[in-house]
Amino acid sequence: MKNQRSFSIVALLLILFSSSVFAQLQTNFYRKSCPNVETIVRNAVRQKFQQTFVTAPATLRLFFHDCFVRGCDASILLASPSEKDHPDDKSLAGDGFDTVAKAKQAVDRDPNCRNKVSCADILALATRDVVVLTGGPNYPVELGRRDGRLSTVASVQHSLPQPSFKLDQLNTMFARHGLSQTDMIALSGAHTIGFAHCGKFSKRIYNFSPKRPIDPTLNIRYALQLRQMCPIRVDPRIAINMDPTSPNTFDNAYFKNLQKGMGLFTSDQVLFSDQRSRSTVNSFASNEATFRQAFISAITKLGRVGVKTGNAGEIRRDCSRVN
Repeated sequence: MKNQRSFSIVALLLILFSSSVFAQLQTNFYRKSCPNVETIVRNAVRQKFQQTFVTAPATLRLFFHDCFVRGCDASILLASPSEKDHPDDKSLAGDGFDTVAKAKQAVDRDPNCRNKVSCADILALATRDVVVLTGGPNYPVELGRRDGRLSTVASVQHSLPQPSFKLDQLNTMFARHGLSQTDMIALSGAHTIGFAHCGKFSKRIYNFSPKRPIDPTLNIRYALQLRQMCPIRVDPRIAINMDPTSPNTFDNAYFKNLQKGMGLFTSDQVLFSDQRSRSTVNSFASNEATFRQAFISAITKLGRVGVKTGNAGEIRRDCSRVN
């Protein structure tokens, strides 16, 4: 009973804290200081996206990795030695960082906006914009975040979900940030435009267990295709699409793939193989509108995680270094 009461108090404090943060973030935060910020960022992101599609998955993943370590404060963008030197962040594509840098430069070219818009907010806006550019839902972005001054390699340890995670591990990690199982499944749907390096899933297709080299939850035909794309001594830089059916479109194909045993990571496929989360996967697979609405809710909640507002943090002049 005592443990239950303690958990209830912690849950209540999390709700109260997120509510106070929500009150400080506003979609029209820059209406006076930089009224055109959304248009400026959108144009810069579109220009970068036209140069390379990788802009989309790279920016989306960058936002997630930033928010799950020290909150959404752009600490992931700070130059080495920093978070991005951790093994879990070394695979972050440079195009995500470049997207934010280009958008920041564009914003600061406007005399009204110079040094008034945080890198954290630019990353949040750019994330929405790449979702829209790939066919995903449009949604209002809450703004008013400040940039953090601290970024360490150590802070990343045990902070990000791993490809080998099972459902309980995923739920525990997301719950730490006030995100539900449904939020976690909806955010996993972003893998519909993701890509992964072969080493992140090679165990599933070559040495799952002594008696079963291939993970039995993996579609056998898909597993053999993966072996062709990722031979045993493959170049570690080789990456493949996480959604083999429509990799350049933000849609609900990811969930349809899970129903067929075509989730690339263990942490993807477990969402369908575990009975406790299967109904949500089925719901998102059968109704794209349901998935889109759940994604909007989840990424809005993600954007509130550990934010700095008011006088906390700073507005960085250069996203890669503190002022």
